[in-house]
Amino acid sequence: MYPRSLRVGSMTLDYDNDSDFGFALNKSRSSQHMHLLNTIIPSLLTTKLGDLGLHTSLCDWISNFLTDRPQSVRVGNCASSTLTLSTGAPQDCVLSPLLYSLYTYDCTATSSSNTIVKFADDTVVVGLISDNDERAYLEEIKHLENWCQENNLLLNDLSWSRHTSSLAKKARQRLYHLRRLRDFRLPSKVLRNFYTCTVESILTGNITVWFGNSTKQDRQALQRLVHSAERITHSELPDLQTTYYKQCQTKARKIVKDPTHPNNRLFSLLRSGRRFRSLKAKTERLKRSFFPQAIRALNQGN
Repeated sequence: MYPRSLRVGSMTLDYDNDSDFGFALNKSRSSQHMHLLNTIIPSLLTTKLGDLGLHTSLCDWISNFLTDRPQSVRVGNCASSTLTLSTGAPQDCVLSPLLYSLYTYDCTATSSSNTIVKFADDTVVVGLISDNDERAYLEEIKHLENWCQENNLLLNDLSWSRHTSSLAKKARQRLYHLRRLRDFRLPSKVLRNFYTCTVESILTGNITVWFGNSTKQDRQALQRLVHSAERITHSELPDLQTTYYKQCQTKARKIVKDPTHPNNRLFSLLRSGRRFRSLKAKTERLKRSFFPQAIRALNQGN
């Protein structure tokens, strides 16, 4: 149950990304994430383990395991100075995911019309809205926020604007290298291949998920990077809107051809047999999500 590179009396962890604890609020289709493994309070965890009926000696052992543990981070041959930690659970430790689940066992729905589904490090809150009465659902969200505060967990206010800003920053860094290659007078074909591999792959990663609901300003900011790359490579590059529709078409065709896919039923042909039936959407956010956009892209391609 010990992590990689663990020594008795101290701990050295290989560099890894933080695990996220996610909440997707079904009514608004938004998602929020929090760092969980780094914020577990051992004393609170011990109390919960006792409430679950675990033996006192086992609870004390786990508390001792999590508190006052010397830890350092190693990247290659370099290691940081040792830091003593008394919060969180060590990553790459077999025991940590189990402690994670036990720490969040009391995150449950308070209303029969709501359901909280947890899988690995993701949690989804689903609410049944009847007669446009959202009070039970909104109270559930408020209860979830209070639970997070009581358990030392912070909800991150994620938005696609922050995501696109992060993409733009990464793409600008790679455009610098593209300019350096241009200064070395490399052929335009080589420059374009470099752009496709290092810049376009960043801008179009999971584009079917976020591009539809991104703002006009965010799209323009990303498209300006494409125009900059066109001037550097002296060639015409595909715009993001075109790439988005092509990827929507590709993914949608795979779903249509797979009768076992859970969302295959969303793609139903009209009587003509040539076009797909559009999905009804009352909100602009739903209209711009993947499935309505994918059906629109398929119909445009027919």
